[in-house]
Amino acid sequence: MKRFSKSFKALWTGEIISEFGGAAGGIINGLLLFELTGSKEWMGALWLVYFIPSLVLQGVSAPFLNHVVKEKMLKNIQLIRASAYLLPLVGYIIGSDLGIILGLIVLQCLLGLMQPIYASLSFSLLPEICNEEELIDANGLLDGTIRLMSFIAPGATSLFLLISPMHFIYAFSSAMFLASYLALSRLPQSSTEKVATWTKKFWWAELKEGYRTLFKYPHLLRLTILSSTVQFAVGATLVLSVPFIRGDLNGQPWEYAIFSGAFPVGYALGMVLLTRVPKTYQTMYLGLIGGGLSFVLLFLVQSIPFAWLCELFGGMLFPLFNAQSAGIFQREAPRDRLTQLSSVRLLFLRVTMPLGILFASSSFLELSTRQLYLLVGMAIILPGLYYFFSSLSKSEIHFLTDRNQKTS
Repeated sequence: MKRFSKSFKALWTGEIISEFGGAAGGIINGLLLFELTGSKEWMGALWLVYFIPSLVLQGVSAPFLNHVVKEKMLKNIQLIRASAYLLPLVGYIIGSDLGIILGLIVLQCLLGLMQPIYASLSFSLLPEICNEEELIDANGLLDGTIRLMSFIAPGATSLFLLISPMHFIYAFSSAMFLASYLALSRLPQSSTEKVATWTKKFWWAELKEGYRTLFKYPHLLRLTILSSTVQFAVGATLVLSVPFIRGDLNGQPWEYAIFSGAFPVGYALGMVLLTRVPKTYQTMYLGLIGGGLSFVLLFLVQSIPFAWLCELFGGMLFPLFNAQSAGIFQREAPRDRLTQLSSVRLLFLRVTMPLGILFASSSFLELSTRQLYLLVGMAIILPGLYYFFSSLSKSEIHFLTDRNQKTS
C-alpha cells in the first residue's frame, strides 16, 4: 500500500467508506420495506426501481463522461448519495409510512442512476493516478477490499441494530458517504484543459462512436466479453445458492451464511495472491479457468464443508483474471476515450448479470441446481482454456506489466 500515490489512497479510502455505508443501507432497505408491506412483490419492485434506470443511464451516458472533470463529479455523486439516504429517515420523522416508502423509492432510483457514472469514472481515473505497472495490483486491491466490505457490513449492521432503531442506520449511511466525499476531496483536481472537448456531434453519433471504438480493439472486446461471462455466473448464483445449500444439501441458515461469505473472504485472499504471482496472460487465464472450475465442483460436492471450500477456491482465483483484465483495458484503451469506453465495458458487465438471473430462474430448462452450476462453470472454463492454450502458442510470453507490449 505504501508504494501507491496519495491520490490512489484517497480514492481507495473513499471507495471503502462508501461501500460499507452502501451495504449497510442496502440491508436496511429490504428489511424496512418488508416490515411496512410484508410483500415480496414490493421487494422485487424496489430492485427494479434501482436496476432499470441504472441500465438505461449506463447505456446512454457514455458520450458525456469524456467531458467531465472526474474528481469533481465523483465528489458530487457522494454528496447526492449522502442526501438521498436521509429521505427514508425524513419519512420516519414525520410519522408517515407512505413517506418512508416514497423515500425508499427515490433513494433506490438515485442510487441506481449514480452507480454507473461513479463506477465508470473511478475506473477510468486509475490510469491517471497510478503508474502502468501498478494498475493490476491497484485494481486487485480496490476490488478485493470492496468485496471484503460487502462481507463485513452485514455483520456490523446486525450489531448496530442491537443498539439503534432501524431507521437511524440511514443517518449512519449518509455519514459514511459524507466521509467518502471528504476522502475524495484529497484528490487533486485535473486541469480542465485535460478534459476532452465536446465534438459538437449529435448525441447518437457520439454514442455510436464509443461502441465503434471498442470494436476496433478486439483484444479489449474479448476481455470484456470474458468478464461478462463471469458476471453472468454471478447473476445465476444469486438464484442458485439458497436452493443448493438449503435444498440439495439440506443445510441450515447459518451454513448458508458461511457459504455466502466464503467467496468474498476468498476474494480478499486472492488479492494477496495476486501480489505474489507473475503478471502474465497465462496466470490471467488460469484465474478465469480456476474460477469457472469452482462452479463445476459444486456440481459434484455432496457435503456443505466442501461447498464452502469451492466458494473459497473460486474467490481466490477470480481476482487473477478480474484485476489483470481490468489493468489491460485501462492501459491499452485510447486515453482520450477511456471514460466513455469504461462506461461501455461496464454496460456489458451489468447487462449480463440479470441475464444470469433469468437463466437460472427459468423453468423451461428443467435442469437441476447442480446441472445449472455445471453449465455456468463450463461457459467460463471453455473459452478460458482456448485462450490459455492460444497464449502458450505465441512465440514469446507477454507480460502484462510490460508497458510497451501491445496485443492485437
